[in-house]
Amino acid sequence: MTPIPPKSLIPRLFALIPCAGQGTRAVAESIAAQGGEALPKQYQPIAGLPMVQHTLQAFAGVARVDSCLVVVAAGDNFFNGKAQAKYEVASCGGATRAASVLGGLQQLAAGGAEPDDWVLVHDAARCLITSALIDRLIDACHSDPVGGLLAQPVPDTLKQGRDERVVVTVERSDKWLAQTPQMFRLGALTQALLMAQTLGEAVTDEASAMEAAGLAPQLVRGSALNFKVTYPEDFVLAEALIKSRTKPRARKASVAKAAPLAVPPNEAMP
Repeated sequence: MTPIPPKSLIPRLFALIPCAGQGTRAVAESIAAQGGEALPKQYQPIAGLPMVQHTLQAFAGVARVDSCLVVVAAGDNFFNGKAQAKYEVASCGGATRAASVLGGLQQLAAGGAEPDDWVLVHDAARCLITSALIDRLIDACHSDPVGGLLAQPVPDTLKQGRDERVVVTVERSDKWLAQTPQMFRLGALTQALLMAQTLGEAVTDEASAMEAAGLAPQLVRGSALNFKVTYPEDFVLAEALIKSRTKPRARKASVAKAAPLAVPPNEAMP
């Protein structure tokens, strides 16, 4: 890894993208049936680019992020010849998300990142993240004593089930859907993940590790469009949404070029 420049008095911001999973729920037979390769889902093409590239483009658009580290599994050669100056790739991915994140944090520390620097951990499969949403999280958390995560209030009625039957309706007024990025200090998150590892506690995201350490991360309103591509049908929706982001601009330019000049009523010809 390229050595990290000496820090200033202001804590730096690093992005960490765990990219070592296989995404078995999304890499389904339907993908192969449509002519796609049996690649991990983060490398499946969406709107002409591998999914992870859309994610990386969003982080590249945030000036405050000093550098971005993509964590892949050992032997993963997908980025060979593709890496750019805007991000680096480290083959320190583990068997779980928590292990991959911990490996990435240790890689950042070995490269010169300090314990009080901020790290934004983001799912590679949340390819609809935008630079604006990332900036929103940074604005909300950069002075927070703990850090926080993007999240969305649960809009639907929640049911608890057993054997495909409803057991009870769950109160939803205080429930949130966790998203990423999740933004925490490098040192605090590393210690929280190490503690969970030692105690054998299940960690589904970085916030849950911080919670297990007795801390209360801040909830920052995200977006329903910042969903995680998980099932085959999610690819279709993600592609449509990504393509729709460029269509309005092209349509406006076309309309502006074709529209005739308006003549004010008081200057109309007789």
